Amino acid sequence: MDKKKLFVGSLPWSLSSHSLKDLFSSYGEIVDSVVISDSMSGRSKGFGFVTFANEADAEKAQVEMNEKDVEGRKIIVNFAKPKEDRGGGFRGGSGGGRDNFRRGGRR
Repeated sequence: MDKKKLFVGSLPWSLSSHSLKDLFSSYGEIVDSVVISDSMSGRSKGFGFVTFANEADAEKAQVEMNEKDVEGRKIIVNFAKPKEDRGGGFRGGSGGGRDNFRRGGRR
């Protein structure tokens, strides 16, 4: 597990990637920060990630920022877990590809 990357949840909807970086910058050098947004609407999904240059800074930020009030919301800060392979892909799984429609008749 990467001890430099933090998951930050329960973010206020108004927070941007830049403001997330500002929120954590006092703990050390930040390599990357991103607020995850919905690909269709562009709206924040309410969580993001902050990656520090070293583990000690990330650990301090995790302890001190977890459950901190940010714009009226208690944020959740944990070490990020590796992304699991969900399989499937574009045409895999039971997704709504065009082959799932009945030919002829009503749709």
